[in-house]
Amino acid sequence: MGFLLTGFAYAMGGKGDGGASGMTGLIPLLLMFVIFYFLLIRPQQKQAKKREEFIKNLKIGDRVVTSGGLHGEVKGMTETTLTLEIADKVRVKVTRSAIGGSSQEAAAPTETKSS
Repeated sequence: MGFLLTGFAYAMGGKGDGGASGMTGLIPLLLMFVIFYFLLIRPQQKQAKKREEFIKNLKIGDRVVTSGGLHGEVKGMTETTLTLEIADKVRVKVTRSAIGGSSQEAAAPTETKSS
């Protein structure tokens, strides 16, 4: 009977294996963090930096599109807001953080058909 319990105790715990199994469990977690950093976090940081630089360098006359989809030309600026002209004599004020990017579509002239 004592022989069975002794064999069971040896099978349950390895004496020198405790430290190595903890390290091998940590390696996949570190590898996943590195992959997430290079595939998700770093590109997002680059994109945010590029967008912030674009917003900082805006000047009157630039054509932009807001995050809500309004296309317009910058007509006035303060430190926190921009005045956009979205149509003839139609101006709206938006915060700088609402600017989504440059408006390539708004820069191209639209053709009107006359009948």
